[in-house]
Amino acid sequence: MKLNNVEIVDTYAEAFSSYMARVLITAKDTYWAKQAALCATGFATSTIHCPCEAGIDVEVPADKTPDKRPGIIVMFVAGKEKMPEVLLDRVGQCILTCPTTAVFDAFPQALVNEKTEEAPTGKNLAFFGDGFQAKDEKAYPFLIHRIPVMDGEFIVQSTFKFGKGVAGGNLILQAKTLDAGLNAAKAAVDAASKVEGVIMPFPGGVVASGSKVGSKYEFLKASTNDALCPTLKGKVAKGKDKEGKPYEIPVQSQVLDGVTAVFEIIYDGLTADAIKAAMKASVQAAAKVPGLVAITAGNYGGKLGKHQFFLKDLL
Repeated sequence: MKLNNVEIVDTYAEAFSSYMARVLITAKDTYWAKQAALCATGFATSTIHCPCEAGIDVEVPADKTPDKRPGIIVMFVAGKEKMPEVLLDRVGQCILTCPTTAVFDAFPQALVNEKTEEAPTGKNLAFFGDGFQAKDEKAYPFLIHRIPVMDGEFIVQSTFKFGKGVAGGNLILQAKTLDAGLNAAKAAVDAASKVEGVIMPFPGGVVASGSKVGSKYEFLKASTNDALCPTLKGKVAKGKDKEGKPYEIPVQSQVLDGVTAVFEIIYDGLTADAIKAAMKASVQAAAKVPGLVAITAGNYGGKLGKHQFFLKDLL
């Protein structure tokens, strides 16, 4: 299959279920809301070694927020048991500390069901007020806590919902040159960023160091995806087995001829439909960039998760 002379490999991206929280940060202006959002979503690219996955979803105009101030929505992705800790740490350490901010739950009401969980983030964070905190049930249609801080009051909603979403949707871009790959990846991320309810948690939304499960070193859970490293095409992996006998295994390269740069984009979304829409937007935008050779995706033969996004369905 081809789109604008770019090969769209007939494969699928495999994704899995995980829990998602969606938090609205408001502030005196967009600058401070963005500073809090950037801080709160730091060190959150992959749950392989990060406490969570996180990213900025959308900016929200002042007339659409509870306190009529400009806002930014961020999303957090983590396990069910870990999410309350993630929310308390990120809101308490990264948003409470940022000038002029307030925090509200932004989990979509349309997605609330019997499996939706709640974390007492604001209730627990209120103890930072050291007895001077106050409950307020009248200012908004939900309970908030007012915490005295040095620039006035920090307002935080009492509870935050989180529910099951989809994590790990992906696209892999193969390009003739580094610049072509970067341009295609940027175009893909920019297009997907317009889809609400989806984040791309890696730096700039792009992964340069894609990984595979496992390693020749037993202490590592993941290691470089040698099949997609252009410099390893045609190389041989050497080592010793458990009995100390040397071995040589040719790298099973998936890098196409003429490709010198490969980038991956990971998508986490509130719903499978949101991820599919974001991936479709990415494919259509990236395929217009000169120098892009192919778009493919990563999967584990259906062993990782129940969600499969076939690239042919995105065309």
